[in-house]
Amino acid sequence: MQELTTLDDWLAYCERLHPVAIDLGLERVKAVAERMGMHIGCPVITVAGTNGKGSTCAMLESILLEAGYRTGVYTSPHLVDFEERCRVRGEIVSASELIAHFARVESARTRNGDEISLTYFEFTTLAILELLAAAKLDVVILEVGLGGRLDAVNIVDADCAVITSIDLDHTELLGPDRESIGREKAGIMRPGRPVVVSDPMPPQSVLDHAARLGADLWRFGRDFSFSGDKLQWGWSASRERGGRRYAGLAYPALRGANQLVNASGVLAALTALRDRLPVTAQSVRNGLAMVELPGRFQIVPGQPTLVLDVAHNPHSVAALAENLDAMAYFPCTHAVFGAMADKDLTAMFRRIGPLIDRWYFTGLPTSRAATAAGLLAAWLAVNRRPDASAVVCESPEIALRTAVAAADPTDRIVVFGSFHTVGGILKGGLPRLSAPHLSA
Repeated sequence: MQELTTLDDWLAYCERLHPVAIDLGLERVKAVAERMGMHIGCPVITVAGTNGKGSTCAMLESILLEAGYRTGVYTSPHLVDFEERCRVRGEIVSASELIAHFARVESARTRNGDEISLTYFEFTTLAILELLAAAKLDVVILEVGLGGRLDAVNIVDADCAVITSIDLDHTELLGPDRESIGREKAGIMRPGRPVVVSDPMPPQSVLDHAARLGADLWRFGRDFSFSGDKLQWGWSASRERGGRRYAGLAYPALRGANQLVNASGVLAALTALRDRLPVTAQSVRNGLAMVELPGRFQIVPGQPTLVLDVAHNPHSVAALAENLDAMAYFPCTHAVFGAMADKDLTAMFRRIGPLIDRWYFTGLPTSRAATAAGLLAAWLAVNRRPDASAVVCESPEIALRTAVAAADPTDRIVVFGSFHTVGGILKGGLPRLSAPHLSA
């Protein structure tokens, strides 16, 4: 093996190790973890779901940091740099911190000539879990990468599982319907331990699995709920769950009506763990007020209005469309869009199409992505607006520059789709937008 001295060296090496990019299963990754003697000695919260996982992890982290806990978080994928996948005590870890743990995984993986093949995701997950295990933390928050039951993070037994909204995505791997997908997500539950289901209408498979397993099910609408008006909101647990209440809360700093559902699941998880991780009402208020997560209905100051959102499946695009509808009036809405080829493009275009006047389709730097021409063809097949227009662009950066050049100061530009789409914009640097008070 060539000498691996940088994080980029290790990541390139990991990409070449396994014959396929996605190989769901826990046997190989668990075997390497056992060789490493890996053990996370603090409470673990594992979050699965189709949408809302990243927001849920960010809100958990923000509240627990405000409460004074030493937190560790693992999320995926990243937007710009790999290091974003791991935060310790609120700070993104450095490449140099990760390298030693990559070396530990490789040593265990190849021990005594008995080599175990790992995918890129499995190898990098083990490295980050090992870093978190060594960091002397009070709580670790893990985001499932894909599914749940067979995802690499599921080698760790969650002290509390959170299952966010469930919808159709990755159907070729997880199953063709919500019941099948829910069954995979439910795999992160553990007997006798709390599982918070924040989806208001969860698949029956999730509820059935909790009952069979004997998990402590916290269900939205039965065990906890929220209410609110345009100015504030409140959360409450049922009397059977202790009756805890939070009243007069400011809306979470993460924009979008769907964030109240995610925040409700967060408060339920913290209530379920209150004996081990008590938090004050002030920590809840401050944590929700200061939470940050790039690329989730992120509005960039300036004109034209720029919105960044990693909505990349029909359910998340529907939420994006609702959030766009709730904004002020804009004469013209431009959209920069790039996506993976396996997504349900027809459903996405039908839902958000009525809101978009000008499209800028872009290819992405991965073989899994749809081409810009392919996106254009898919849009043309369902477009019913003769006044809408579309062009193809080579990259997200070029697409955004083209949109900015075409837009008036009072227009709106929405960049959405794959993490590669939003990440490409952030990596290339946001365009210079005029300050609102300077525009005509």
